[in-house]
Amino acid sequence: MGKTLFDKVWNKHVLTGKEGDPQLLYIDLHLIHEVTSPQAFEGLRLQNRQLRRPDLTFATLDHNVPTVDIFNIKDEIANKQINTLQDNAKAFGVHIFDMGSDEQGIVHMVGPETGLTQPGKTIVCGDSHTATHGAFGAIAFGIGTSEVEHVFATQSLWQTKPKNLKIDVTGQLPTGVYAKDIILYLINQYGVDFGTGYALEFSGETIRSLSMEARMTICNMAIEAGAKYGMMAPDETTFEYVKGRPYATNFKYDIDAWQELYTDDDAEFDKVITLDVSTLEPQVTWGTNPEMGVSFNTPFPEIQNVNDERAYQYMGLQPGQKAEDIDLGYVFLGSCTNARLSDLVEASHIVKGNTVHPNITAIVVPGSRTVKIEAEKLGLDKIFKDAGFDWREPGCSMCLGMNPDQVPNGVHCASTSNRNFEGRQGKGARTHLVSPAMAAAAAINGKFVDVRKVVV
Repeated sequence: MGKTLFDKVWNKHVLTGKEGDPQLLYIDLHLIHEVTSPQAFEGLRLQNRQLRRPDLTFATLDHNVPTVDIFNIKDEIANKQINTLQDNAKAFGVHIFDMGSDEQGIVHMVGPETGLTQPGKTIVCGDSHTATHGAFGAIAFGIGTSEVEHVFATQSLWQTKPKNLKIDVTGQLPTGVYAKDIILYLINQYGVDFGTGYALEFSGETIRSLSMEARMTICNMAIEAGAKYGMMAPDETTFEYVKGRPYATNFKYDIDAWQELYTDDDAEFDKVITLDVSTLEPQVTWGTNPEMGVSFNTPFPEIQNVNDERAYQYMGLQPGQKAEDIDLGYVFLGSCTNARLSDLVEASHIVKGNTVHPNITAIVVPGSRTVKIEAEKLGLDKIFKDAGFDWREPGCSMCLGMNPDQVPNGVHCASTSNRNFEGRQGKGARTHLVSPAMAAAAAINGKFVDVRKVVV
C-alpha cells in the first residue's frame, strides 16, 4: 500500500518505537522565542547539560517586543523574558535573530524567510502555530516547555503518530476571496475539533495554485481545527521559494529528495473532506472561537447552546445580525497568519488613495523586518501612512495581549490574526477574524463591507 506525505516524512525520522505506540522522532529544526524557552534553558542548567545540537536551534524575539520604540521595553516581565533569551542564546551557542536585526520577526515567518524551513524536515517550536511550516511539506508542530527542554537535551521527541485526514480543495477562488477564507470556512463548517487526532494534508488544484505565502496562511490555522499538523506537498512553487535563501545551502542536492515528497496514488486516508471554493464568500467570525463565523451575507446563527449565549454576550452581538452591523473601532493587519508581503500588497491596493474612517484606529505590523524592508522598498509604508494607518516595527503585536498593542475593553477589532478568544487581544477585546483585504476595506469604510465589490 502507498504512503501519504505525512507517513513518508514521519517514518524517515523514527529513531525507535513501534507504530501505534509512542515513537522517538529525530528533530531537524528547533525554533525558539522568548516566552516558552526560559524554563527549558534553566532545566539544562540545573542538570549541568548543554544543548545537543545548538546548530539546529534558532531563536528570535516576537511575542513581547514593542512595535513602537522597540528598545524601550516598559513591561518588566516582557523585558526580563527578552533579556533572558538573549543571555541564554549567548551562553548555549544558539544563533539569535536579535532585536532590530534584519532577520528578526515572528518565529513562523523567520523560518521560511531565512531558508531554515525546508521540505521533509521535522520542525518544532514552543508555539501552537508551528504547523505553518507544514506548507513546505515538513512535519511541524507546537510543543510545550518540558518538550522544549527534551529537544534541547536530545534533539528528539516522543510522539504518537496521528491518523491521516485529506482536505481536497478544488475550484477557482472568486475575486475578493483568499486563503484565509478557505481555512475559516472549513473551521466554520466542521468545527474547531475536526482535526483532533489527525495530520491534515491540504491538496487539490486550488492548493497547488496558491503562493507559498497563501499556503502558509492555511497551515498556520490547522491548530484552530484541532490538528497539531497541517501539510502540503512541496512542488515547483515551494522549490522556487526556498531557492537562494541563506540557509538553503544544499539546494541542488536536496531537491532530488524533495521531489519524492508526495502522497502515493494508492495511499489511503482515514478521512477525506472535499471543498469546492468556486462559490466561497469572504468570511467573518462573530463569536469567541474560529468556528463561530459566517459567510459575509449570512446572518449570525440562532443560539444553540450555552457557549453561543456566552459568546453573543461577550461580543455584544445578537442572532440575525450581519457582519456589516458590527460597530468596529480597530483594524489590525499583522500576525503570523497574515503579515507577509503579499498580504500587505493586497491590502494596500484597497487602501491606496483612501482615508481611514474617523471611527477606526488602524495599525499595520509587518511580521518580520525582512517584510518591512521589502514593503518600504515598494512604498507600501507611504500608502498606509498617507491613509491614516500606523506603520509599525515587526512583532506579534496585537495578535495577543502580551505587548503594548492591545484592543481596548469592549471595542470590536477586524483582525487578520488567527484567534478570537475572549481577551486574546486585550481584556474585553472583541475580535473578528478576516482576510487582509476585508480588514483593509473595513478600515476605510468604518465597517465590514463585501470586499468582492471593492477588489477589481
